[in-house]
Amino acid sequence: MSEVTKEAIEEALKGYIEPNMGKDLVSAKAVKDIRIDGGKVVLRVVLGFPVKSVADQIGQSICDVVKGVDGVSDCEVDLSWEVASHSVQKSLKPIDNIKNIIAVASGKGGVGKSTTAVNLALALSQEGAKVGILDADIYGPSQPRMLGISGQPESKDGKTLEPMNSYHLQAMSIGFLIDEETPMIWRGPMVTQALEQLLNDTNWSDLDYLIIDLPPGTGDTQLTLAQKVPVSGAIIVTTPQDIALLDARKGFKMFEKVEVPVLGIVENMSIHICSNCGHEEHIFGEGGGKSMSEQYGVDFLGALPLEKRIREETDAGKPTVVAEPDCRTSEIYREIARKAAAKLAIQAKSYAAKFPNIVIQNN
Repeated sequence: MSEVTKEAIEEALKGYIEPNMGKDLVSAKAVKDIRIDGGKVVLRVVLGFPVKSVADQIGQSICDVVKGVDGVSDCEVDLSWEVASHSVQKSLKPIDNIKNIIAVASGKGGVGKSTTAVNLALALSQEGAKVGILDADIYGPSQPRMLGISGQPESKDGKTLEPMNSYHLQAMSIGFLIDEETPMIWRGPMVTQALEQLLNDTNWSDLDYLIIDLPPGTGDTQLTLAQKVPVSGAIIVTTPQDIALLDARKGFKMFEKVEVPVLGIVENMSIHICSNCGHEEHIFGEGGGKSMSEQYGVDFLGALPLEKRIREETDAGKPTVVAEPDCRTSEIYREIARKAAAKLAIQAKSYAAKFPNIVIQNN
């Protein structure tokens, strides 16, 4: 029997591409320790993003690769994750108690951005992260209803607000402070000021990720928000139809302009499956999101179906990820959330090299 060496194990691990990162564990510097005792190999692997729902599956895949090394008779993997704070735009500083802010945006309304944002936030929470969501749509806040939250946030000192909580998610929205049917007739500067106050005057509690559900569009308000909020990465939500993709490209360009890396594209309402006969139909076109991701060299994070229950469950205040955690749609949301978090975890060094003046905050 051949003697097992650390070099042989590392070489074998280079052949295992972790599905969320899309790269091997060695080059990602996720392998922290390799211990060899005869034919038994014990690995300590630390990922930079949460993977609670698939941790056992990843561990088994790693062991399968390691057991392929000549002389290995047994394998054990200690798999964990540590979410670090990553870079934000130059001239901005990260906010205390928030490691990373991820903006979810769309170039136009009606593409399911808010539904996607809340389900991704809940998916990250289910994967083991501490997550919050900020509803930045001052004119049309929807997160209070989607999360089934009523009432107003408390203020212990008369100056700051305590976040509302739902499904282990910390949340803040202008919708908590006004009546649901009260229109916000404000000009751009007032909207920007309100968002900054909601973000900075909320007592967020040690968040790994704060998801910001941005208002639709790419006008002055959105650009100002992108320049004043320290964002680590953005997710663009679109539908496959040409008009939505046209506006999504504008959203991409907006983040590029303010040096916020786009983590990837999510194609919502990708395919409709008839609830009666099971017939599949691409109502809004096909492959547009993937084509856009290829055009701009960003990741295609996933495609979500056009399903009646997604709308029904968010309208009822219980988004799909918590209403039906074991269904395929919830699984897709978790896949997208993991891929986005993984992209954020591995992009920091390359992005810092490209923009040397950005602010870096380590864990």
